[in-house]
Amino acid sequence: MEQEVLKTVEFLSKGKTILYPTDTIWGIGCDATSYRAVEKVYRIKQRVAKKSLIVLLDNADKLEKYVEVVPGIAYDLIDSITTPLTIIFPGAKNLSKNVIAEDKTIAIRIIRDEFCEALIREFGKPIVSTSANISGEPNPILFSKISKKILDGVDYVVDLHRADVSFNRPSRIIKIEVNGAFKVIRE
Repeated sequence: MEQEVLKTVEFLSKGKTILYPTDTIWGIGCDATSYRAVEKVYRIKQRVAKKSLIVLLDNADKLEKYVEVVPGIAYDLIDSITTPLTIIFPGAKNLSKNVIAEDKTIAIRIIRDEFCEALIREFGKPIVSTSANISGEPNPILFSKISKKILDGVDYVVDLHRADVSFNRPSRIIKIEVNGAFKVIRE
């Protein structure tokens, strides 16, 4: 796994896109601070740029670097919910403008996957995570079900967990306000 992490970081460091296994489903990713790399992810997915993307971090301690105010309830949710959880925060900062929603929010998931944690830690920056499908098509639950367009569109395909069945579903999404109020967006 260590060699695969280092090889993947090489691509991310050059502004390239990757196809990789996450704690939910196979994802298309890139450096979340690189405008050009994020643009390429939108092109690969054939997705409108107004739909923002999810960003992955390896540790909740890094949230304050990318969000203006992190309400305490966010840490409680991250610590208490055992399934993959994405939180939409107001006041995104230090990320590519095209990964941030029009209302200045950002969707962040603290990853709980050995490969992804090691990848983000080694890369030193957050990475984009969006499902490995053309926008509007079903999420592939097996690597073998990922379309040729996606496989041909990315710059690098991680060589791990290709025979595994994914969680079969994307993460739960919660939107949180500065005052700590929150609502569930996707179960």
